[in-house]
Amino acid sequence: MQYKLSKRFPNKRVFITGGGGALGKAFSLLLAKDGWNIGITDIQDAALEKASKEIQAAGGTCYTYKFDVSDKAAYKIAFDDFVGKNGGIDILINNAGVGDGGLFGEYELEKWDWITGINQMAVIYGSHYATEVMKKQRSGLIITISSIAGVASMPNMSMYNVTKAAVLALGESMYAEVKPFGIQVSVALPEFFRSGIMEQAKGDANAKTIGMKKIEKAPFTPEEVAEVVLKGAGDGDFYIMHPFKAKLAFFVRNRFPNFFLNKKYKDIMQKKWMKERLKKAE
Repeated sequence: MQYKLSKRFPNKRVFITGGGGALGKAFSLLLAKDGWNIGITDIQDAALEKASKEIQAAGGTCYTYKFDVSDKAAYKIAFDDFVGKNGGIDILINNAGVGDGGLFGEYELEKWDWITGINQMAVIYGSHYATEVMKKQRSGLIITISSIAGVASMPNMSMYNVTKAAVLALGESMYAEVKPFGIQVSVALPEFFRSGIMEQAKGDANAKTIGMKKIEKAPFTPEEVAEVVLKGAGDGDFYIMHPFKAKLAFFVRNRFPNFFLNKKYKDIMQKKWMKERLKKAE
């Protein structure tokens, strides 16, 4: 199939962070079928090489960039190289991200720097660089992968929730600012889907195990999520949610803001690990 985005942007130039991973590669392969010029970033050579071969086999042209997205100088070099080689950029997909878990106060501040750098600051860097170019072009699309966790923030994962709420707020703030320049902003708010997002987790081992189990049991694939996001962005949607459970959580959070607060308090106080911590604090 041909995406509306392919018709809208005939030059077909997209830059995707975390392009060697599950969702990032899914975006790449779907767009490759429409003949896009695709820049992908990752911190692993093997992942980049594998993704590049698959992208080219699917019909796309691939440019690979190995660097840490939390390094703004390295990001700028890669981004400028892609823009220079392609004469501009049509879509930026802020996809790179990591998951983690643990209780606030027990999660070291150095680890906050790490997860914030990848999940939040990298989105700011990429959006900043893309906006500069897209304003001159008077066209473009910035897609950011947030999470429903940034809206319905559950306990034991504050470090993840905060970063995802931040990039949602960034998108909402940018929306009206860049629209007059012909730039669209879309933010995806998926629920759990199968991915490797917890592989680099640095926090509580129990939280990591729980998170990985939820991801493994998730009924949705990266390809399904990528398809929903590309269609939603093509339709001009700002909020793109999947599945229905994510839409329901978004609705409840906005209509009944205390719902999750009360539910979280009840749930967390019943957990054995929380009772043990309360005893230690006495």
